[in-house]
Amino acid sequence: MNGDERLTRASESYENAVFGGDTTATEPAHRDLDSLEADLSLARGRLLHADFLHRREEDPGELPAFERAAELYARLGDARGESEALFWLGCFHQVVRDDADTARPLLQRSYDLAQDSGDELTRSYAVRHLGFADLEAGDRAGGREKLEESARIRQELGFLPGLAAAKLALGQLAYEEGRDEEAAALLDQARTAAARSRAHGVLAWIDAARVRI
Repeated sequence: MNGDERLTRASESYENAVFGGDTTATEPAHRDLDSLEADLSLARGRLLHADFLHRREEDPGELPAFERAAELYARLGDARGESEALFWLGCFHQVVRDDADTARPLLQRSYDLAQDSGDELTRSYAVRHLGFADLEAGDRAGGREKLEESARIRQELGFLPGLAAAKLALGQLAYEEGRDEEAAALLDQARTAAARSRAHGVLAWIDAARVRI
């Protein structure tokens, strides 16, 4: 059911409750609107996060949007939605606030819910950022393992822009660890995946990494 249909059903439910005397008419409509609000909150938060990545200025609406989405999905029993919202909450604290201690349990919960609900795309995001958390904490082996898991999932999904980003992260890590030939090969793989999917933003990241390396 799309957004317009959910709003139409809510309007009909109001009419049935008020004019038709149906005391149970509003119950499904409340769930419809909770679901719609959760979807809108998540979408709004993601847009605000994209704005942050370009401007590097925190928008005060980003955190409440993700918190509201997570709350509503949990209330609805929507594990896939809750997993995605929790990932973005964790990402916010990790990337925007630079707060790994707050981010890690949110990312882990997202990973667990994604695994249980079969949401492989969200799992690839959650494990990627758990890998970054490991690297920041000095656990290079754990971080590399998680980044490789993210890349493997994205390869299986055929998610080429995400695969390019995953290969880039692995290439940068290989370079930092002195594995120069492996790093060059991973950056080549990243560039191929980004070019095939016309992921121009990721291509710019790869080209910038090549200059540094």
